[in-house]
Amino acid sequence: MSTTRLEAFSDGVIAILITIMVLELKIPHGTDVRALLPQLPVLLTYLLSFVYVGIYWNNHHHMFHLVEAVSGGMLWANLNLLFWLSLVPFATGWMGENHFAPWPTALYGVVLLAAAVAYTLLQWTIVRLPHAGSRLAEAVGQD
Repeated sequence: MSTTRLEAFSDGVIAILITIMVLELKIPHGTDVRALLPQLPVLLTYLLSFVYVGIYWNNHHHMFHLVEAVSGGMLWANLNLLFWLSLVPFATGWMGENHFAPWPTALYGVVLLAAAVAYTLLQWTIVRLPHAGSRLAEAVGQD
């Protein structure tokens, strides 16, 4: 099976995640720059999360351009990654609304760590299938 459907689905999910995050931003009441100050923690967490999700999208895009065929294991590993990325808007909102309080920040870190582990698992799943991920294995090397 080609990678087209997996890439399209993943792109759609990631686009929705970014849309959800931006829709959580509240419009400030007021017309001067000071009206933005109460929203600064939320804006900063949005920026941080946008960059993280963007990095995953970019890496996912490049990774699947090296993949020749998709297996069932890759589909499940990809869904695992998308699951953890789907929690980023929730963790982002909670952390931003609570001004980087310890528990929301810890949850944010756990979600990002789990997404990193899921990405590594997806990469490992692809690399271990010689016919599907040989070019990726060559690009990754010993990393």
